[in-house]
Amino acid sequence: MQRNPEEILSVSALTGLLRELVEPAFSQVWVVGEVSNFRRQDSGHCYFTLKDEGAQLPAVLFRQSARSLQTPLRDGLKVLAFGRMNIYPPSGRYQLVCQHILPAGEGALRERFENLRRKLEAEGLFAAERKKTLPALPRNVGIITSPSGAALRDFLSILSRRGWRGRVIVLPARVQGAEAAGEIVAMMKNAVRFGTLDTLVLARGGGSLEDLWPFNEEIVARAVAACPLPTISAVGHETDFTLSDFAADRRAETPSAAAELLSSLRMDALDRVVGATEDMERITELAFERARARVELAKIKLSARSPQRQIEHSWLKIDELATRLRHATNERMRGKAERLDAIRTRLETCAPQRRLEMAQQRLEQLALRLESASPQSVIKRGFAILRRADGEIVSDGASLGKGERIELELRDGKRGARVD
Repeated sequence: MQRNPEEILSVSALTGLLRELVEPAFSQVWVVGEVSNFRRQDSGHCYFTLKDEGAQLPAVLFRQSARSLQTPLRDGLKVLAFGRMNIYPPSGRYQLVCQHILPAGEGALRERFENLRRKLEAEGLFAAERKKTLPALPRNVGIITSPSGAALRDFLSILSRRGWRGRVIVLPARVQGAEAAGEIVAMMKNAVRFGTLDTLVLARGGGSLEDLWPFNEEIVARAVAACPLPTISAVGHETDFTLSDFAADRRAETPSAAAELLSSLRMDALDRVVGATEDMERITELAFERARARVELAKIKLSARSPQRQIEHSWLKIDELATRLRHATNERMRGKAERLDAIRTRLETCAPQRRLEMAQQRLEQLALRLESASPQSVIKRGFAILRRADGEIVSDGASLGKGERIELELRDGKRGARVD
Protein backbone atom coordinates (compact mmCIF):
# COMPACT_ATOMS: atom_id res chain seq x y z
CA MET A 1 0.00 0.00 0.00
CA GLN A 2 1.50 3.28 -1.10
CA ARG A 3 1.72 6.01 1.57
CA ASN A 4 1.79 9.76 1.10
CA PRO A 5 4.65 11.16 3.27
CA GLU A 6 2.50 14.16 4.13
CA GLU A 7 -0.08 11.83 5.77
CA ILE A 8 2.46 10.18 8.08
CA LEU A 9 2.29 11.61 11.63
CA SER A 10 4.90 11.52 14.33
CA VAL A 11 3.91 10.28 17.77
CA SER A 12 4.05 13.85 19.11
CA ALA A 13 1.91 15.17 16.25
CA LEU A 14 -0.73 12.46 16.69
CA THR A 15 -0.80 13.01 20.45
CA GLY A 16 -1.17 16.75 19.86
CA LEU A 17 -4.14 16.18 17.54
CA LEU A 18 -5.79 13.88 20.08
CA ARG A 19 -5.23 16.50 22.74
CA GLU A 20 -6.84 19.20 20.60
CA LEU A 21 -9.87 16.95 20.04
CA VAL A 22 -10.32 15.47 23.51
CA GLU A 23 -9.57 18.30 25.92
CA PRO A 24 -11.98 20.94 24.51
CA ALA A 25 -14.76 18.33 24.13
CA PHE A 26 -14.44 17.24 27.79
CA SER A 27 -13.46 20.51 29.52
CA GLN A 28 -16.29 20.11 32.09
CA VAL A 29 -17.44 16.60 32.90
CA TRP A 30 -18.94 14.72 35.87
CA VAL A 31 -17.75 11.15 36.39
CA VAL A 32 -19.01 8.62 38.92
CA GLY A 33 -16.75 5.78 39.99
CA GLU A 34 -14.94 3.98 42.80
CA VAL A 35 -11.58 5.23 44.10
CA SER A 36 -8.64 2.80 43.89
CA ASN A 37 -4.85 3.00 44.05
CA PHE A 38 -5.15 6.24 46.05
CA ARG A 39 -1.89 7.96 47.04
CA ARG A 40 -1.08 11.44 48.32
CA GLN A 41 2.28 12.92 47.40
CA ASP A 42 4.42 15.05 49.73
CA SER A 43 3.50 17.99 47.53
CA GLY A 44 -0.17 17.55 48.55
CA HIS A 45 -1.33 16.36 45.09
CA CYS A 46 -3.54 13.24 45.10
CA TYR A 47 -3.33 10.53 42.43
CA PHE A 48 -5.90 7.71 42.12
CA THR A 49 -7.99 5.68 39.70
CA LEU A 50 -11.74 5.89 39.15
CA LYS A 51 -13.17 2.54 38.13
CA ASP A 52 -16.40 0.67 37.59
CA GLU A 53 -17.12 -2.85 36.40
CA GLY A 54 -16.14 -2.04 32.81
CA ALA A 55 -13.25 0.47 32.80
CA GLN A 56 -10.64 2.45 34.72
CA LEU A 57 -9.83 6.19 34.50
CA PRO A 58 -6.59 7.74 35.90
CA ALA A 59 -7.36 10.87 37.92
CA VAL A 60 -5.46 13.60 39.77
CA LEU A 61 -6.61 16.10 42.40
CA PHE A 62 -4.15 18.95 42.82
CA ARG A 63 -3.28 20.39 46.18
CA GLN A 64 -5.39 23.56 45.98
CA SER A 65 -8.52 21.52 45.16
CA ALA A 66 -7.69 18.77 47.69
CA ARG A 67 -7.81 21.31 50.54
CA SER A 68 -11.58 21.80 50.10
CA LEU A 69 -12.52 18.09 50.33
CA GLN A 70 -15.34 17.49 52.79
CA THR A 71 -14.79 13.69 52.86
CA PRO A 72 -11.22 12.26 52.76
CA LEU A 73 -10.55 10.06 49.76
CA ARG A 74 -9.76 6.39 50.29
CA ASP A 75 -9.75 3.20 48.27
CA GLY A 76 -13.23 1.75 47.77
CA LEU A 77 -15.06 5.13 48.18
CA LYS A 78 -17.67 5.81 45.49
CA VAL A 79 -17.55 9.45 44.41
CA LEU A 80 -18.81 11.99 41.90
CA ALA A 81 -15.83 13.80 40.37
CA PHE A 82 -16.09 17.03 38.38
CA GLY A 83 -13.19 18.14 36.21
CA ARG A 84 -11.64 18.17 32.77
CA MET A 85 -9.91 15.57 30.63
CA ASN A 86 -6.19 16.02 30.05
CA ILE A 87 -3.74 14.19 27.80
CA TYR A 88 -0.16 14.11 29.11
CA PRO A 89 2.09 13.69 26.03
CA PRO A 90 5.33 12.48 27.75
CA SER A 91 3.62 9.31 29.00
CA GLY A 92 0.92 9.16 26.31
CA ARG A 93 -1.86 8.74 28.89
CA TYR A 94 -5.11 10.55 29.51
CA GLN A 95 -6.42 11.47 32.95
CA LEU A 96 -9.20 13.35 34.67
CA VAL A 97 -7.99 16.53 36.40
CA CYS A 98 -10.52 16.80 39.22
CA GLN A 99 -11.70 20.17 40.48
CA HIS A 100 -14.42 18.99 42.84
CA ILE A 101 -15.30 15.61 44.38
CA LEU A 102 -18.54 14.68 46.17
CA PRO A 103 -19.70 11.46 47.76
CA ALA A 104 -21.93 9.51 45.34
CA GLY A 105 -24.95 9.88 47.67
CA GLU A 106 -25.96 13.02 45.74
CA GLY A 107 -26.04 10.99 42.58
CA ALA A 108 -29.70 11.51 41.60
CA LEU A 109 -29.56 15.27 42.04
CA ARG A 110 -26.21 15.40 40.33
CA GLU A 111 -27.54 13.37 37.42
CA ARG A 112 -30.40 15.81 37.07
CA PHE A 113 -27.90 18.66 37.16
CA GLU A 114 -25.74 17.03 34.51
CA ASN A 115 -28.66 16.25 32.20
CA LEU A 116 -29.90 19.82 32.41
CA ARG A 117 -26.39 21.18 31.90
CA ARG A 118 -25.93 19.14 28.72
CA LYS A 119 -29.33 20.23 27.45
CA LEU A 120 -28.67 23.94 27.95
CA GLU A 121 -25.14 23.65 26.65
CA ALA A 122 -26.43 21.99 23.49
CA GLU A 123 -28.74 24.98 23.00
CA GLY A 124 -25.74 27.31 23.21
CA LEU A 125 -26.75 29.06 26.44
CA PHE A 126 -23.24 28.72 27.83
CA ALA A 127 -21.39 29.68 24.64
CA ALA A 128 -18.54 32.15 25.09
CA GLU A 129 -19.74 34.38 22.27
CA ARG A 130 -22.93 35.10 24.22
CA LYS A 131 -21.00 36.50 27.15
CA LYS A 132 -21.22 40.24 27.69
CA THR A 133 -18.29 42.34 28.85
CA LEU A 134 -18.56 43.88 32.29
CA PRO A 135 -18.53 47.71 32.32
CA ALA A 136 -15.12 49.20 32.92
CA LEU A 137 -16.45 51.42 35.72
CA PRO A 138 -19.75 50.09 37.13
CA ARG A 139 -21.66 52.72 39.08
CA ASN A 140 -25.06 51.12 39.81
CA VAL A 141 -24.92 47.47 40.81
CA GLY A 142 -27.91 45.32 41.67
CA ILE A 143 -27.48 42.25 43.88
CA ILE A 144 -30.08 39.50 44.12
CA THR A 145 -29.66 37.74 47.46
CA SER A 146 -31.15 37.28 50.89
CA PRO A 147 -31.04 40.65 52.72
CA SER A 148 -30.31 38.89 56.01
CA GLY A 149 -27.61 36.53 54.73
CA ALA A 150 -23.89 36.69 55.35
CA ALA A 151 -23.29 36.89 51.60
CA LEU A 152 -24.69 40.44 51.44
CA ARG A 153 -22.72 41.56 54.50
CA ASP A 154 -19.49 40.20 53.05
CA PHE A 155 -20.22 41.75 49.67
CA LEU A 156 -20.87 45.24 51.09
CA SER A 157 -17.95 45.01 53.52
CA ILE A 158 -15.47 44.25 50.74
CA LEU A 159 -16.79 47.10 48.57
CA SER A 160 -16.55 49.54 51.49
CA ARG A 161 -13.07 48.43 52.50
CA ARG A 162 -11.77 48.78 48.93
CA GLY A 163 -13.22 52.28 48.55
CA TRP A 164 -15.82 51.50 45.90
CA ARG A 165 -17.99 54.60 45.34
CA GLY A 166 -20.84 53.23 43.28
CA ARG A 167 -24.42 52.53 44.37
CA VAL A 168 -25.64 49.08 45.40
CA ILE A 169 -29.34 48.21 45.06
CA VAL A 170 -30.38 45.12 47.00
CA LEU A 171 -33.04 43.02 45.24
CA PRO A 172 -34.30 40.72 48.04
CA ALA A 173 -35.09 37.14 47.16
CA ARG A 174 -35.03 33.77 48.83
CA VAL A 175 -31.93 31.80 47.86
CA GLN A 176 -33.05 28.40 49.17
CA GLY A 177 -36.24 26.42 48.98
CA ALA A 178 -38.97 25.67 46.48
CA GLU A 179 -40.03 29.30 45.94
CA ALA A 180 -36.52 30.69 45.61
CA ALA A 181 -36.14 30.16 41.84
CA GLY A 182 -39.34 32.12 41.05
CA GLU A 183 -38.31 35.02 43.26
CA ILE A 184 -34.83 35.14 41.71
CA VAL A 185 -36.29 35.31 38.19
CA ALA A 186 -38.78 38.00 39.27
CA MET A 187 -36.03 40.15 40.74
CA MET A 188 -33.99 39.81 37.57
CA LYS A 189 -36.96 41.18 35.60
CA ASN A 190 -37.29 44.06 38.07
CA ALA A 191 -33.58 44.85 37.69
CA VAL A 192 -34.04 45.17 33.93
CA ARG A 193 -37.14 47.37 34.36
CA PHE A 194 -35.27 49.80 36.62
CA GLY A 195 -33.19 50.90 33.65
CA THR A 196 -30.47 52.35 35.89
CA LEU A 197 -28.36 49.28 36.68
CA ASP A 198 -25.23 48.53 34.71
CA THR A 199 -24.30 45.21 36.44
CA LEU A 200 -26.29 42.46 38.16
CA VAL A 201 -24.93 40.05 40.79
CA LEU A 202 -26.51 36.76 41.96
CA ALA A 203 -25.07 35.96 45.38
CA ARG A 204 -25.43 33.26 47.99
CA GLY A 205 -23.14 31.61 50.55
CA GLY A 206 -22.05 28.00 50.47
CA GLY A 207 -24.12 24.92 51.11
CA SER A 208 -24.95 21.47 49.87
CA LEU A 209 -26.01 20.72 46.34
CA GLU A 210 -29.63 20.68 47.51
CA ASP A 211 -29.22 24.08 49.22
CA LEU A 212 -27.81 25.60 46.05
CA TRP A 213 -30.39 23.97 43.79
CA PRO A 214 -32.48 27.12 43.07
CA PHE A 215 -29.52 28.40 41.04
CA ASN A 216 -29.60 25.13 39.05
CA GLU A 217 -33.25 25.46 38.07
CA GLU A 218 -33.82 25.75 34.35
CA ILE A 219 -35.88 28.97 34.64
CA VAL A 220 -33.06 30.65 36.55
CA ALA A 221 -30.36 29.52 34.12
CA ARG A 222 -32.40 30.69 31.14
CA ALA A 223 -33.18 34.02 32.80
CA VAL A 224 -29.49 34.60 33.54
CA ALA A 225 -28.51 33.76 29.94
CA ALA A 226 -31.22 36.03 28.52
CA CYS A 227 -30.59 38.97 30.90
CA PRO A 228 -29.55 42.08 28.94
CA LEU A 229 -27.51 43.29 31.89
CA PRO A 230 -23.95 41.98 32.42
CA THR A 231 -24.29 39.36 35.15
CA ILE A 232 -21.95 37.90 37.77
CA SER A 233 -22.82 34.61 39.43
CA ALA A 234 -21.33 34.38 42.95
CA VAL A 235 -23.01 31.31 44.40
CA GLY A 236 -21.53 29.03 47.04
CA HIS A 237 -17.90 28.44 47.77
CA GLU A 238 -14.91 28.19 45.45
CA THR A 239 -15.57 24.53 44.60
CA ASP A 240 -19.33 24.91 44.08
CA PHE A 241 -20.62 25.08 40.51
CA THR A 242 -24.18 25.90 39.47
CA LEU A 243 -25.91 26.31 36.13
CA SER A 244 -26.09 30.04 36.89
CA ASP A 245 -22.29 30.08 36.89
CA PHE A 246 -22.24 28.63 33.38
CA ALA A 247 -24.98 30.96 32.10
CA ALA A 248 -23.64 34.17 33.66
CA ASP A 249 -21.22 36.49 31.90
CA ARG A 250 -18.68 36.07 34.72
CA ARG A 251 -18.35 33.61 37.60
CA ALA A 252 -17.02 34.65 41.00
CA GLU A 253 -15.99 31.93 43.43
CA THR A 254 -17.75 33.65 46.37
CA PRO A 255 -19.81 36.82 47.02
CA SER A 256 -16.66 38.39 48.44
CA ALA A 257 -14.82 37.54 45.21
CA ALA A 258 -17.62 39.27 43.25
CA ALA A 259 -17.11 42.41 45.35
CA GLU A 260 -13.37 42.23 44.73
CA LEU A 261 -14.01 41.82 41.01
CA LEU A 262 -16.25 44.90 40.85
CA SER A 263 -13.93 47.02 42.96
CA SER A 264 -10.94 45.81 40.98
CA LEU A 265 -12.58 47.10 37.82
CA ARG A 266 -12.93 50.50 39.49
CA MET A 267 -9.40 50.36 40.89
CA ASP A 268 -8.01 49.42 37.49
CA ALA A 269 -9.90 52.30 35.91
CA LEU A 270 -8.71 54.61 38.71
CA ASP A 271 -5.13 53.45 38.10
CA ARG A 272 -5.55 54.21 34.43
CA VAL A 273 -6.94 57.66 35.26
CA VAL A 274 -4.08 58.32 37.67
CA GLY A 275 -1.59 57.10 35.09
CA ALA A 276 -3.17 59.25 32.39
CA THR A 277 -3.16 62.24 34.78
CA GLU A 278 0.50 61.73 35.57
CA ASP A 279 1.28 61.38 31.87
CA MET A 280 -0.68 64.55 31.13
CA GLU A 281 1.09 66.43 33.92
CA ARG A 282 4.44 65.19 32.67
CA ILE A 283 3.63 66.14 29.07
CA THR A 284 2.26 69.52 30.18
CA GLU A 285 5.32 70.22 32.32
CA LEU A 286 7.57 69.23 29.42
CA ALA A 287 5.62 71.54 27.10
CA PHE A 288 5.94 74.38 29.64
CA GLU A 289 9.66 73.75 29.98
CA ARG A 290 10.12 73.82 26.21
CA ALA A 291 8.00 76.99 25.92
CA ARG A 292 9.95 78.56 28.79
CA ALA A 293 13.22 77.68 27.07
CA ARG A 294 11.98 79.21 23.81
CA VAL A 295 10.92 82.40 25.65
CA GLU A 296 14.30 82.63 27.37
CA LEU A 297 16.06 82.16 24.03
CA ALA A 298 13.84 84.83 22.46
CA LYS A 299 14.63 87.17 25.35
CA ILE A 300 18.35 86.59 24.86
CA LYS A 301 18.06 87.22 21.12
CA LEU A 302 15.87 90.31 21.68
CA SER A 303 18.23 91.60 24.35
CA ALA A 304 21.17 91.08 22.02
CA ARG A 305 19.42 93.13 19.34
CA SER A 306 18.12 95.92 21.59
CA PRO A 307 19.32 99.54 20.89
CA GLN A 308 20.96 99.76 24.31
CA ARG A 309 22.83 96.50 23.72
CA GLN A 310 23.83 97.72 20.24
CA ILE A 311 25.13 100.99 21.75
CA GLU A 312 27.01 99.07 24.44
CA HIS A 313 28.43 96.79 21.79
CA SER A 314 29.52 99.84 19.77
CA TRP A 315 31.17 101.33 22.85
CA LEU A 316 33.05 98.13 23.45
CA LYS A 317 34.09 98.02 19.82
CA ILE A 318 35.24 101.68 19.91
CA ASP A 319 37.23 101.01 23.07
CA GLU A 320 38.78 97.96 21.48
CA LEU A 321 39.65 99.90 18.31
CA ALA A 322 41.08 102.76 20.39
CA THR A 323 43.21 100.32 22.34
CA ARG A 324 44.41 98.67 19.16
CA LEU A 325 45.11 102.13 17.61
CA ARG A 326 46.99 103.27 20.69
CA HIS A 327 48.97 100.06 20.74
CA ALA A 328 49.75 100.31 17.02
CA THR A 329 50.74 103.99 17.40
CA ASN A 330 53.01 103.20 20.32
CA GLU A 331 54.59 100.38 18.39
CA ARG A 332 55.20 102.61 15.39
CA MET A 333 56.57 105.42 17.59
CA ARG A 334 58.83 102.95 19.34
CA GLY A 335 60.08 101.70 15.98
CA LYS A 336 60.69 105.28 14.81
CA ALA A 337 62.53 106.12 18.02
CA GLU A 338 64.72 103.05 17.67
CA ARG A 339 65.52 104.01 14.09
CA LEU A 340 66.34 107.60 15.18
CA ASP A 341 68.60 106.27 17.91
CA ALA A 342 70.38 104.10 15.36
CA ILE A 343 70.75 107.03 12.95
CA ARG A 344 71.93 109.27 15.77
CA THR A 345 74.46 106.68 16.78
CA ARG A 346 75.66 106.38 13.21
CA LEU A 347 75.81 110.20 12.82
CA GLU A 348 77.68 110.53 16.05
CA THR A 349 80.14 107.92 14.83
CA CYS A 350 80.62 109.61 11.44
CA ALA A 351 80.80 113.28 12.73
CA PRO A 352 84.23 115.13 12.14
CA GLN A 353 84.57 116.01 15.77
CA ARG A 354 83.94 112.39 16.72
CA ARG A 355 86.35 111.17 14.09
CA LEU A 356 88.95 113.73 15.25
CA GLU A 357 88.51 112.57 18.82
CA MET A 358 88.90 108.97 17.77
CA ALA A 359 92.04 109.82 15.71
CA GLN A 360 93.43 111.75 18.64
CA GLN A 361 92.76 108.77 20.89
CA ARG A 362 94.54 106.50 18.42
CA LEU A 363 97.51 108.94 18.26
CA GLU A 364 97.69 109.02 21.98
CA GLN A 365 97.67 105.25 22.08
CA LEU A 366 100.39 105.11 19.38
CA ALA A 367 102.41 107.74 21.26
CA LEU A 368 102.17 105.68 24.37
CA ARG A 369 103.25 102.60 22.50
CA LEU A 370 106.06 104.55 20.78
CA GLU A 371 107.16 106.06 24.01
CA SER A 372 107.18 102.64 25.71
CA ALA A 373 109.38 101.32 22.88
CA SER A 374 111.81 104.40 22.77
CA PRO A 375 115.42 104.09 24.00
CA GLN A 376 114.74 106.62 26.70
CA SER A 377 111.99 104.44 28.07
CA VAL A 378 114.38 101.45 28.00
CA ILE A 379 117.09 103.42 29.74
CA LYS A 380 114.65 104.49 32.43
CA ARG A 381 114.01 100.84 33.16
CA GLY A 382 117.72 100.37 34.09
CA PHE A 383 119.34 99.72 30.71
CA ALA A 384 122.22 101.66 29.01
CA ILE A 385 123.16 102.48 25.40
CA LEU A 386 126.80 101.88 24.25
CA ARG A 387 128.22 104.08 21.55
CA ARG A 388 131.63 104.22 19.93
CA ALA A 389 133.59 107.37 19.91
CA ASP A 390 132.03 108.31 16.60
CA GLY A 391 128.54 107.89 18.13
CA GLU A 392 127.76 104.50 16.53
CA ILE A 393 125.64 102.31 18.78
CA VAL A 394 127.38 99.11 19.73
CA SER A 395 125.02 96.17 19.29
CA ASP A 396 127.64 93.40 19.46
CA GLY A 397 130.23 93.17 22.22
CA ALA A 398 132.62 91.16 20.05
CA SER A 399 133.12 94.15 17.76
CA LEU A 400 134.77 96.16 20.52
CA GLY A 401 138.56 96.25 20.71
CA LYS A 402 140.67 96.27 23.90
CA GLY A 403 141.39 99.79 25.07
CA GLU A 404 138.71 101.27 22.74
CA ARG A 405 136.94 104.22 24.21
CA ILE A 406 133.17 103.99 24.49
CA GLU A 407 130.35 106.15 25.82
CA LEU A 408 127.56 104.89 28.12
CA GLU A 409 124.23 106.69 28.03
CA LEU A 410 122.44 106.14 31.36
CA ARG A 411 119.19 107.39 32.86
CA ASP A 412 120.90 110.27 34.61
CA GLY A 413 123.36 111.17 31.90
CA LYS A 414 126.38 110.04 29.83
CA ARG A 415 129.66 108.54 31.07
CA GLY A 416 132.89 107.76 29.26
CA ALA A 417 134.61 104.38 29.56
CA ARG A 418 137.43 102.20 28.05
CA VAL A 419 137.13 98.59 27.01
CA ASP A 420 139.29 96.31 29.25
